[in-house]
Amino acid sequence: MMADLEVVVDKTVINKQAIHACFNVTYPQAQSSSLDVDLTLPGRGITAIFGHSGSGKTTLLRCIAGLEKLAQGNLSVNDVVWQNQNSFIPTHKRPLGYVFQEASLFPHLTAQGNLNYAIKRADEKISNEDYQRVIETMGIETILQQYPQQLSGGQRQRVAIARALLIQPQLLLMDEPLASLDNARKQEILPYLERLRSSFDIPIFYVSHSMDEVARLADHAVVLDEGKVIAQGSLGEVFTRLDLPLGFSDETGAILQGEIVERDEQWHLAKVAVAGGDFWVRDGSDKIGHQVRIRVQARDVSLALSDHDDSSILNRLKAEVIEICATQDEAMALVRLKVGKDVIVARLTQRSLNELNVQCGQQLFAQIKSAAIIR
Repeated sequence: MMADLEVVVDKTVINKQAIHACFNVTYPQAQSSSLDVDLTLPGRGITAIFGHSGSGKTTLLRCIAGLEKLAQGNLSVNDVVWQNQNSFIPTHKRPLGYVFQEASLFPHLTAQGNLNYAIKRADEKISNEDYQRVIETMGIETILQQYPQQLSGGQRQRVAIARALLIQPQLLLMDEPLASLDNARKQEILPYLERLRSSFDIPIFYVSHSMDEVARLADHAVVLDEGKVIAQGSLGEVFTRLDLPLGFSDETGAILQGEIVERDEQWHLAKVAVAGGDFWVRDGSDKIGHQVRIRVQARDVSLALSDHDDSSILNRLKAEVIEICATQDEAMALVRLKVGKDVIVARLTQRSLNELNVQCGQQLFAQIKSAAIIR
């Protein structure tokens, strides 16, 4: 008898709340990214597919969507087999939504008309309550009667996301949805994507090469390089690793979950409490008790053997050295630090490492400028 939480597909045990994707794609003339992956990913939340251009991110999404005819492998989404050696559900029958870099709205239809198209395509009739939830989450109530050419890039993309949601997908694929937007439009749409994460219990695969987007939105990360997985896990696990190859190591840093516990209106700062201590950051007008994420990049962390209260650096946290790693840059080193229950990383010169005599197990202080913390 099948266990309550497991299903067997091709002799592989898969958790029902998981997505198993195993693909091997090779292009004879290398006109696109080859792919060789075997992944078991969370069946809820946002999984970021991260990597440089040509790493295989879009190819992986196309395989999941059933758009790659050369794909050999298995795909199971929360206990439902979409593809294996014996069966293949075609793209138009897979219960998924796909959001591309460009909104790709029908230009002859209003925003409402584009949404109606998705509603007609859905396998089940959407309730008025769910429809309103989609509209309100994406903040498009006032633009429904406008045509795509009358909308800004950010508005068009929000309509495209709403259209994908109204199909009532079991999986939402987003392929660099902010790549075609300028920075102002990106900042406009990011809060709506955060709402999307908290309002809908739909697993989302979010392709990006922007660490800022990944840090703000994702719960889980997969890092691809040349079509292969070089890291995967929670954000905190992946981006504090010291063994990522040159290029990816530039993104090394901690992503910490915290809560606003104090605001200093005089100096426009807010105090964020995380598991490892308190951080002063630039005030974003968040209310006390609001949950936020902060990103501390390795290059913005310095080390000291004692707590210097005469320093301009506001954030000084007790830390324990848990790993030291040389980099391909002979002048530099990475130091992994335990701060309470959190982990952060510092990048410093080999000279500083030697002069401070930094050793694993050593207790010292990590110093992070408030101006360097990315919210």
